[in-house]
Amino acid sequence: MNALTYVSFAEQWERRATIRTRPRRQLEHDDRLIYPLSRQPLAVSAVLQRECPEQRDFVLLQTLYKFINDIVIFETEIVDKTARSIAKGHFPVAFPLPCRYDAMTVVVDEDYHALVAMDFLQQTIASTGIQPIAMPEEIELSRAIPAAMEQAPTRLRAAIELICVSIAENTVTNDVAAFAKDDTVKPSIKGLMADHLADEGRHSAFWTDLTRLYWTSASEADRAAIAEQLPVFIEQYLTNDIQKRFDTQLIEALPVPPAVAEALKREIVGLAFPIGPQHPLVMNIIRFFRRSTLLDTPCVRAALAPYLS
Repeated sequence: MNALTYVSFAEQWERRATIRTRPRRQLEHDDRLIYPLSRQPLAVSAVLQRECPEQRDFVLLQTLYKFINDIVIFETEIVDKTARSIAKGHFPVAFPLPCRYDAMTVVVDEDYHALVAMDFLQQTIASTGIQPIAMPEEIELSRAIPAAMEQAPTRLRAAIELICVSIAENTVTNDVAAFAKDDTVKPSIKGLMADHLADEGRHSAFWTDLTRLYWTSASEADRAAIAEQLPVFIEQYLTNDIQKRFDTQLIEALPVPPAVAEALKREIVGLAFPIGPQHPLVMNIIRFFRRSTLLDTPCVRAALAPYLS
């Protein structure tokens, strides 16, 4: 790969990385929400509003804890793993030194995001006196990336890992952007998300550029084989099984009569978005495929046809 086709963001990182420029975010004691209602349908479900509206804040608090848990897993177990391998020159797909240097800044950023999230978790527990319920030990990507890699030829597994992480980083950037704009939540949490977004915007471009670099050198046969695995990844990535299991555990932790708990469980069954063109994350995924130029490839367009509007 030609290093001249890649433009490093090293100087931008030195000036703008949150690890260098942002103060510690501290939780306020105010009346604003600790987590957006729009991101936890259980908190606004008809049964909860009718039978136990006083449990709304507990639901939002535990959902924040899960969000922080997911950030730590995503940053340290998913993105860090791939970025660190690229930075150290151990990744099976070789990249020039400017890419590797930028990959190391991603490692620093992502581990810092995890640290900040854990700090905020400790602050929130100390402020509320409420401990998290049992948290998931994996996120959807923990399953989706291995599932896509497993069915591919060995020589292409690293390329699929690269593309899947790139999709995830671009998807989370749009997700964090929506969170950062929500005026109903506490300023510290908005600030936390805005800080995260400041780095993730740079990361999403980095992963898009690396995917584009790889794709320009891939053979037609390799492109076709990779395209076959994209729906496998998307279906696993967008499943709501882990969220549904968490919501069930959350309902079981509520101090409500068994009949109310069962009604809440029945209600959450239909809360998931269908995995299709109108799914909000599908729209972000397709946007990544356009920016990375992968969607210009006929085999990719054919593989993604069910998700294109």
